Amino acid sequence: MKKKIPLEQINETSKGTLIEVLGIEYLIVEPGYIKAKMPVDERTRQPYGILHGGASVALAETIGSIGSAVIMAGKNADVRGAGISANHVKAVKSGWVFGEARTIHVGKNTHIWDIQIKDEEGDLVSTARLTNFILLK
Repeated sequence: MKKKIPLEQINETSKGTLIEVLGIEYLIVEPGYIKAKMPVDERTRQPYGILHGGASVALAETIGSIGSAVIMAGKNADVRGAGISANHVKAVKSGWVFGEARTIHVGKNTHIWDIQIKDEEGDLVSTARLTNFILLK
């Protein structure tokens, strides 16, 4: 990425999307590393009062996807999710969770991301692996 995009501008792209509905906010956006937070509240909990696994997966795919978009900025390419897998290891009832995405592989046609979601105490909540297709125009 040649020109750094202001964090406020990146967060603005969430308006009117699932990202906004879930309350996801980007905190750090750099090539190869993304950090965001998401509330654990009525928008993201399942009926048993804990963080919904689908919300965790949505957070993971969101940050990995924006990460690939940042890497490909200015390169005339589209980013499409190819596959995601996740494991949920701890329940969270309230507060915030923080997702951190780091690249494992940055290739011409694919990017692979390792995503860790932790609670406010830094305990692992979910881990995910995301593969994105890079479609050159």
